[in-house]
Amino acid sequence: MSFASQLKPILSSVAVLAGVAAAIALAAQAMTEVAPKEQDGIVYWSDGDSGRLADGTKFRLHGIDAPETRSPKQIGGADCESERELGYLAKEKVLELTEGKTIAVTRDYGPDRYERLVVDLDIDGKDLAKTLIAAGTHQAWDYDGGDPKPDWCSSKYKRAAKSLTP
Repeated sequence: MSFASQLKPILSSVAVLAGVAAAIALAAQAMTEVAPKEQDGIVYWSDGDSGRLADGTKFRLHGIDAPETRSPKQIGGADCESERELGYLAKEKVLELTEGKTIAVTRDYGPDRYERLVVDLDIDGKDLAKTLIAAGTHQAWDYDGGDPKPDWCSSKYKRAAKSLTP
């Protein structure tokens, strides 16, 4: 059997596999990208990066972290009191930015380990996470990517807490 006759079935198989892979990739992309869906009513914020949409859906903002607001004595709470202070400032900032605004879910990443929907939100056409990071009250964080959570108790953030406190 010649090399050319052996190559044809191999190339055919590669072409079929590439087509299948492309179809799977397109299907996965179609499942996660959503047309902006405006939320009527008020968004409830439990802290600076998570809460409930107007329809009751629990959510968490994608790619961002806010300091914790729960007591350092509670499981899952702040690691120090300055983190908790920053957490209240972060929640105040997200409330200020979203109150009375048109809120749209622009991307749905599916549920996280706590069954909250991980989403991108736009507020009056602006990406909320980017706005919060620019304000200095939140940090970029790859929540599901294995990156370490920002250390809100480090001296860097303790100084920030003092400068942001009214």
